[in-house]
Amino acid sequence: MAEKILEVKDLAISFKTQYGILHAIRGVSFDLFKGETLAIVGESGSGKSVTSRAIMGLLAGNSIYEGGSIMYQGRDLMQLNEELFHEIRGTKISMIFQDPMSSLNPIITVGKQIAEALRFKLGMPEEMARKRAIELMEQVGITNAEKRYNQYPFQFSGGMRQRIVISIALANNAEILICDEPTTALDVTIQGQILELINNLKKQRNLSVIFITHDLGVVANVADRIAVMYAGQIVEIGKADEVFYDPKHPYTWALLSSMPNLATSKKLDAISGTPPNMIYPPKGDSFAPRNKYAMEIDFEEQPPFFKVSDTHYAATWLLHPDAPKVEPPLAVQTLKKNRGRVKK
Repeated sequence: MAEKILEVKDLAISFKTQYGILHAIRGVSFDLFKGETLAIVGESGSGKSVTSRAIMGLLAGNSIYEGGSIMYQGRDLMQLNEELFHEIRGTKISMIFQDPMSSLNPIITVGKQIAEALRFKLGMPEEMARKRAIELMEQVGITNAEKRYNQYPFQFSGGMRQRIVISIALANNAEILICDEPTTALDVTIQGQILELINNLKKQRNLSVIFITHDLGVVANVADRIAVMYAGQIVEIGKADEVFYDPKHPYTWALLSSMPNLATSKKLDAISGTPPNMIYPPKGDSFAPRNKYAMEIDFEEQPPFFKVSDTHYAATWLLHPDAPKVEPPLAVQTLKKNRGRVKK
């Protein structure tokens, strides 16, 4: 069995707003294992990025920690002071963001920014840091790295800037890499290149990766396990094949039905309605108002996790023994039927 490297348990985080308390994360639990990629998928506002920022200790000043734990190397990250967190951030756990320019200083050369990460965190001498920075640039696919070491971020394309950010994130040999929508701002071709790069680096370095995205299709070829989030909660979690080809939660069905794939030419289904206002969290299943399969109990009581297999769980009353049998949407059935024709 793989080594558990990170354990998030019953995490609850809210934010103070001018309109009231916004309940962003409500009892989120998951494990991350050594060498795996865990994708956390859901619409904007589902709590994905708040979860990742909690792991990094980068929550906004108006955040309210309401309970739960994030265990790493025998320590609860939610209980660490800023000085101790600073020792972990960047050296043990690193993060790359959607917009690489938000992570890069526009008036400092990219090579110097990588070298400074090495000098600041590892105490590496200047010339050694320069040499190592060039090596890292080459490792992430930047050609003529020695020449481009002295160029500025604006002289790089969006995809190349993201490669620079990845090299900075990995400069200190972090063992956990959090990728928060790292390909959203890139065109499809460059997206594929960045995903392939992250996947290759994971294998080479035995990294553990948390990949945050709103698009299930993006992680189809890179995720080992998938956690589906909605309204601050994980509603389904399992191996990638289980979530893609045997999903159980209606929200996962909706995400898959809205995802383009080569197996069908039918019109995509949009997810009707809007996510709930998390200042006033719903009483039952948060997805019930948007769920055409919802039963009366969905509006009254939050469903527990039901076990589908040893690795697959979903929080939906449709899995209760007394629930009526409901077939998933045609798009989901088609995806499962064409499983053998679609490269994983």
